[in-house]
Amino acid sequence: MATTLPLPTRTTESQLERSLQLLEAAHDRLLAATADELIALAEVCIYGTLRAADDWVAISSRFKGLPEKSSLRAEDVMTGPVATVRHLRLLIQSLRDIKAYGKPRLPGRPTMGSDARLRVPVFPARGMFDSLTFQGFKVESRMLPGITAESLPQCADGVPGRWNPRNPRIALVLGAGNVSSIPTTDAFTKLFQEGRSVLLKMNPVNESLGPVFERAYAPLIDAGYLQIIYGGGDVGAAAVQHELVGEIHITGSINSHDAIVWGAPGPERERRKRENDPVLRKPISSELGNVTPWIVVPGKYTEKQLDFQAENIATSITNNCSFNCIATKVLITSANWPDRERFLGKIQKVLDRIAPRKAYYPGALERFAKFASRPAGGEKLPWTLLPGVNPSSSPQFFKEESFVCVSVEAPLTADSDTAFLDRAVDFANSELWGTLAASITLPADFRKDPARESALQSALSRLDYGTIAINHWSGLSFAMMSPGWGGVAGSTLDDAQGGIGWVHNTYQLDGIEKNILTGPLTMSPKPLWFATHSNPEAVGWRLLSLYDKPTLWNLGGVLGSAVLNGR
Repeated sequence: MATTLPLPTRTTESQLERSLQLLEAAHDRLLAATADELIALAEVCIYGTLRAADDWVAISSRFKGLPEKSSLRAEDVMTGPVATVRHLRLLIQSLRDIKAYGKPRLPGRPTMGSDARLRVPVFPARGMFDSLTFQGFKVESRMLPGITAESLPQCADGVPGRWNPRNPRIALVLGAGNVSSIPTTDAFTKLFQEGRSVLLKMNPVNESLGPVFERAYAPLIDAGYLQIIYGGGDVGAAAVQHELVGEIHITGSINSHDAIVWGAPGPERERRKRENDPVLRKPISSELGNVTPWIVVPGKYTEKQLDFQAENIATSITNNCSFNCIATKVLITSANWPDRERFLGKIQKVLDRIAPRKAYYPGALERFAKFASRPAGGEKLPWTLLPGVNPSSSPQFFKEESFVCVSVEAPLTADSDTAFLDRAVDFANSELWGTLAASITLPADFRKDPARESALQSALSRLDYGTIAINHWSGLSFAMMSPGWGGVAGSTLDDAQGGIGWVHNTYQLDGIEKNILTGPLTMSPKPLWFATHSNPEAVGWRLLSLYDKPTLWNLGGVLGSAVLNGR
């Protein structure tokens, strides 16, 4: 039963100072903490998350304007408590491995790819029954050039009791306002994997969850390893500038990142960029969004496959009211594909079945009017897919993340499926802003042909995104937690694109270039993350029980619920 919690108040200057002094005073204890002590804290955090789960979901659903019995509450179950508990369970597993072996044990053997990049399996994760709950899915991290299986670096920041003494002591985490597990898992990445004390600033959009986190993670707060603050940009700026804050991690927009790093827009910012003279003199990592593409490779698909992929793409557009940095914004198709218009019609029919939702994120009505070229007409915005859009005549759809429920389709002309894939990669790399994530749908027989498989591997090597998902939405990799999550390696302060650095990454790999997720072209029963699922919340709560205690009994509950409710 959900309870009523007090709303947080803006953090004052004196409260900020006190929070930082508490973190600083406790940091030497964190540096000396053993793996066993951190495991015990993570276990208590799991317990706290479970106790807070009802309030967590109720509050998230409330500020998103969802009715109490809405099936859409499942989104907040899955992207809140479930994702957080999964992350904590994987962190505990890694800490146990570090204690026993000095580093996390990988779930499979790394192999060298044809592109001379080491491929490291990171999903299915060990001990989580992923092979049964996510049948047919795998994720591999492709490493930067020069890394071999023998030289594969892990735990770059050190391990409990032996953290790198040159590391910053306190990390400021600027939490995202759209997905409620982002603040928690970003904070836990810094604390449990990198040995930082964490000052977590809640985003004003979802700061009503702060008291939930304060109660759930009271042992971390009491120990002085975590403090939570509230307020607008002025509070964030004061925290960024404070001498005790050693580094910053931000999940948000490129505009927020550049304001922190380079100052306000204008001539002074441009001068600083030219002369590599940032305002910020501290390390910063980031996850900054995307104009997310979904490439549909032409070929022969069955009706069932087209229907499944139409629901798949529609879900990636409508999830969380499209307030996701990885919501599909540009559907890239082949103008020569005979089924193109029929497939677009299938996506539109699915979108027509999904009820519009309250546009809860600030500025959404104005952004809708800009990108849809018509007034919003109310707080519930229609899902909008605009076909046949050309970047030369409508660059705003391709160069700017809209962060609202407007997507476009961009058809490309090519003589063959492999030529299309090659052109689609060039298009995504050159025409679309961001480097966070992308998806590709492939015909069932595509990878059976060695020449096509070679073309696919070339495309994956060249596609400049931190996560590339085959046949599924790239957002799944975020929820899996064992892969690293962030923009493709190589972004810089003056061109951060999808972000710099990685979070999650529970095998603590150093030197990731990108991650490749592969899944089946169709699935049965229906995936619980699909917007058209009949009762996803029931399955979500079962999954929470499984990640709390990964036992055969709880696995049976998940699989039974998935079959019973998966329509």
